[in-house]
Amino acid sequence: MPSIRELAKRESRFVSGHRLCAGCGAGIVMRLVLLAIDKPVIASCATGCVEVASTIFPYSSWKIPWIHSAFENSAATISGIEAAYNVFKREGKIDKEIVFVGFGGDGGTHDIGFQALSGAAERGHNVLYVCYNNQAYMNTGIQRSGATPKFAHTTTSPVGKVIPGKIQWQKNLVDIMVAHGIPYVATSIPGRWNDLVNKVEKAVKINGFKYIEVLSPCRLGWPHEPELTMEISRLAVETCIWPLYEVVEGKYRLTYKPKEKKPVSEWFKLQGRFRHLLLPQNSNLLEEIQKEVDRRWEELLKKSEN
Repeated sequence: MPSIRELAKRESRFVSGHRLCAGCGAGIVMRLVLLAIDKPVIASCATGCVEVASTIFPYSSWKIPWIHSAFENSAATISGIEAAYNVFKREGKIDKEIVFVGFGGDGGTHDIGFQALSGAAERGHNVLYVCYNNQAYMNTGIQRSGATPKFAHTTTSPVGKVIPGKIQWQKNLVDIMVAHGIPYVATSIPGRWNDLVNKVEKAVKINGFKYIEVLSPCRLGWPHEPELTMEISRLAVETCIWPLYEVVEGKYRLTYKPKEKKPVSEWFKLQGRFRHLLLPQNSNLLEEIQKEVDRRWEELLKKSEN
């Protein structure tokens, strides 16, 4: 894995000038992912925060060949590009090695883009797909998605007298991708650059479809102070709400284990969308989440041990 100094010397492929919010985790994720790849890259990106903020005509923050896909088909688009590349390579029209990366937010990955994602994984395209998961449809008004945590406040699951926020548990897309039988699946955060860079570097060396899901704090939809982005992502790991692990050929391996597992309330304290869970009258909701986080963590520990 390259050192931070070596990465700093590489030319950035996702550059300044975009209109992402101050403190947006997604921009950090884009930059780190592309810095981790030391070969030519072609990328597709679903409609979402990153797309609308990085390509305001006539400007672009992408210094690589890049294609804007519709909300639902980033995985299909990058699969088609990879298939065309293989044809050109067989015909002798291209001789250099190229890495293909698909990007999408949680709405364009967990929900509306899942069909294209599942199809690309099943076909086994030699593609890396990266989901920057900010846990709601942030670009279109902070509506709940399949990745929104239980009891989180959004504009379509508002906290009030009727419901205490979203009433369903979030979708476990990482395990769903593992079930596809693809060679590499992982989780990461922007707050641990070495973890993310290492996993991207490892993924692009593996032939076949790869999936990495990165928690991407959203200072507008969560909301939180812009300067807390990295701390919030790291705290998600320390509370085991967002464990860091990888699954290589079906085998689970933790890539970080907290020395002291913190209560989920520590993560909630920094975000407005969970403010109601810290009220005395909602202690039962907080306890419900803690129990489920503990259960999933123990389950992951067993999978990693085996």
